[in-house]
Amino acid sequence: MANSKKDHLCVQHVPLFTVLERAEQEQIEQLIHYKQFKQGEQLFMPGNPQQLFIVARGEVKVYQLTANGKEQFLRVLTQGEYEGETWLFGNANNNIFGTATTETEVCTLHRTDLQRLLKKYPVLAIKLLEKSVAKTVALEKQNRLLMIDRVEDRLAAYLLNMAKAGASDSFTIAMKMKELAAFLGTTPETLSRKFKLLEKVGYIKRQRRQVVLINPQGLGMVVRHY
Repeated sequence: MANSKKDHLCVQHVPLFTVLERAEQEQIEQLIHYKQFKQGEQLFMPGNPQQLFIVARGEVKVYQLTANGKEQFLRVLTQGEYEGETWLFGNANNNIFGTATTETEVCTLHRTDLQRLLKKYPVLAIKLLEKSVAKTVALEKQNRLLMIDRVEDRLAAYLLNMAKAGASDSFTIAMKMKELAAFLGTTPETLSRKFKLLEKVGYIKRQRRQVVLINPQGLGMVVRHY
């Protein structure tokens, strides 16, 4: 890990701060600390200081550990996305880890600095709350997926959710296949077989991460107890 200071505004990449004027963004930038991480380096883990981690460049895998010590993939952070907003309000990080999946540059904002900003700009508190609620909803959906017995049912439910979220039967899966497999609680090999199964029966077409639902109704019939 290395520290650095860039001449661009990190906050310009973050939707959280786009509600503010340029001059206000520049004031916040003075509170930002820059850090660089190599692929595979840990950004945060339980017990770390309470900070907001903002991805300026690169990609971060966020996960938690199950009771038996296995990684449970949660999400991928890309440019402009952040993690740690709940920790800044006093919630301890008991089981959340973040690892750089490529060379990554991160901007951090300490708890005391963010709390002062929230008092000065109340609209930021509303944006943080919205983001926190969205993450909670996403985690609940993932937990519901993992309760489904068959992998093909989980995959079908995930694809239907993606189409619904984007209001289109054609979409791009943001996660890599290895990450999606972990997200769905299976192996990459099994996931690949289930994708081929859904393609074979004519429910979907897939080109790498690009997916088109050919028969959404048929795909819906695959899903059980969801």
